[in-house]
Parts: sequence; structure tokens; C-alpha cells
Amino acid sequence: MTSTSDRGTDLVQELRQRAHSEGFDAFGIMRPADLPDLAAHYQSFVDQGWHGDMGWMADNLDRRTSPTGLWPDVRSVIVLGMNYGPDDDPLALRKASNKGVISCYARNRDYHDVIKKRIRRIARWLAETTGQDVKIFVDTAPVPEKALAQTAGLGWQGKHTNLVSRDLGSWLFLASIYTETDLPTDQPDRDHCGSCRNCLDVCPTDAFPAPYQLDARKCISYLTIEHKGPIPHDLRSKMGNRIYGCDDCLAVCPWNKFAQTGREAAFHARDSLASPDLADLAGLDDAAFRQLFTASPIKRIGRDRFVRNVLVALGNSGEAANAKCVEALLSDESALVRGAAVWALAQLLAEEEFAAIRGRLQGQETETQVLAEWQQVQQMPQQ
Repeated sequence: MTSTSDRGTDLVQELRQRAHSEGFDAFGIMRPADLPDLAAHYQSFVDQGWHGDMGWMADNLDRRTSPTGLWPDVRSVIVLGMNYGPDDDPLALRKASNKGVISCYARNRDYHDVIKKRIRRIARWLAETTGQDVKIFVDTAPVPEKALAQTAGLGWQGKHTNLVSRDLGSWLFLASIYTETDLPTDQPDRDHCGSCRNCLDVCPTDAFPAPYQLDARKCISYLTIEHKGPIPHDLRSKMGNRIYGCDDCLAVCPWNKFAQTGREAAFHARDSLASPDLADLAGLDDAAFRQLFTASPIKRIGRDRFVRNVLVALGNSGEAANAKCVEALLSDESALVRGAAVWALAQLLAEEEFAAIRGRLQGQETETQVLAEWQQVQQMPQQ
């Protein structure tokens, strides 16, 4: 007679095989009761305002800190990781002043779409096999993915707050299957960062107040993706040519010596996004933006925010020749874009050239935001 324990073990083995065949590279199981108490950590993060514009992070903290808060009937959580390791050095373009740097995860297909199709098939099989309900999550609900992954043995949250794997380094997309089925669990991983500070020291904007703490308001990924308004003036020059996300703290982790290029073709960089020209991106109208970023995660931030990011990068380029494409955006329909163009011109032009442009446009700009940009740059030293 097959014992309940044996049936559970066989079920887990089949789940592992199915996960691997669907392209997942990491697999672990945990129970909600094994998750450390996250409430104080999340509350402190919100109380200090480090979540910035991400108001959803302050909502329903009880649901966000425990799987049972989201679904009281969950008994086990299957945590899956898909490797998206790049095939080149993510830091190589940082000094290419006329090129834009896009985070490795966003240089091709949206990972949500790719992973959801795969994980649904696994979850459907599990539900049909056990007769018990399941729910799937791919970074779209109040789920503490990284804490779940550490408890399930996939890796640990490093000093940069991201997951690190001893087998795959920093490059893992995470997803989870919540199930009513009671499954055998994996051993939690432990911290292997030691005394290393690489990820903290490399951050251009000093977004880490302390190890294992992140002030998202200073994080370039937050600023270029989640932040909807003008980027704070004191952070713009520190962003360099990063126009969507930032991989610096991930890329410098010593555990990447074990990293591998992702096997999923949908995550390999498209030629058009591997090292795009900033001047070309600045010229995108809404239709061209949508066409270029079809099926890309970049599409969700919209053309105006993206061009805002591009203009900051152009302002940091130090190339006066870029002023021409920037000046064309002073008459853009978006005040967010026009304001960023003012700042970029102030960085690229000599004081008298910048003053001449302002003189020609005096009286044409009426929006408070754009006028504030003019006033702000007048107080800044010209390059």
C-alpha cells in the first residue's frame, strides 16, 4: 500500500519535472506557517515613505505579509523561478553616452505573459490531479515573492533586497502556485552575503539606507518605471543613460559567477533594444512607441514617461549635438516631456545658448510644471 507520504513525494517529483519542462529553472515548496513574520518590516518601509508613489504597497498589509492573508485556504506554496540571465555584461553600456540602457529583463517579451502561460498548465494539472483548488501569482498581487522564495529554498534576499541564488546568481523571475494540498516542503535557504557590500556601493543614487533596506524613491528602477511625475533634480545627473530600470546592484553580485544565460528565447535581447540610440528614442510619438514596444513590459509606462527618461539620459550625455533633438521636444504635447527637455538643454548648452532658446519661447509656456523647470535650471550651474 502506498503511504500518504509516498504519494506526496511522487506528486512533488512530478511537479518538479513539469516545471522544468515548462522552462522553470528553480523549484521549491513552503508552507505559510514557515514564513517569517514580515509585518514589522513592511510597516517600517511604508512608515518611512520609502514606497514613494506605489500607494498599493501601503494597502492591505495583512494580505501582503502572509499567504493566508490573501487566501485563507492555502496549505502549501509552490515557488518557481525562471532564469533570464543575460548573454552580455549588463554594465557594459554605462559609458556609451549616446546609447540607452534598458534593464535586462525588459529587452524582449513581457515576462508576465510568458510565465503565466507556463504556470497555468502546471496549476491546472495539479488541480485536476488532487481535486483541490489552486491560485497562481506572477508579480500581480500582494504576494511577498522573495520571502516565499527564500523560505522555499530558492535563494536568499541579499543586501540589495533582491533574491540571490547560489546556482543562478541574480537573474530569476519568480512566480507561485498556492494550493489547498498539503505538500512536503523544502529547507529554507540562509544568507550567504557575508561582508560583501558590492551591491550597496555600486548604487548611483545611494538608494540603500542600510544593508537589506531600500528607499525606492531613490532607486533608478522606481524612478524610470513607477514614478509618474518629473524625476527629482538632485537624482537626474546620477541616472546616467539608464532609461528603463537598473541592473547595477544585481550585476555586481559575486554569486553571478554561477549565473547562466537564460534558456528562454523570449527573454534574449531584441537587437532594437540591446543598445538603442537615445536620439532615435527621443523622436518616438505615441504610435511609434507602441509599435516598438509591442509585447514589452516597457509599453505599460507609456510614451511620455519613457521619453522623459530618454531626455534625462540625453542631458547626461555631455554631447552638445544632442541638443537639436531635445529642442524639438520643447513643443511636445506632454508637459512632462517639455519639462524634461528644458532640463536636458540646460545640461547640453552653454549658458548664452540656453538663454537664447528661452528668450525665443518666452510667453509660450504657461503650465506651472514647465515654468518651474525654467526657474529651476536658472539656479543650476551651466556646463
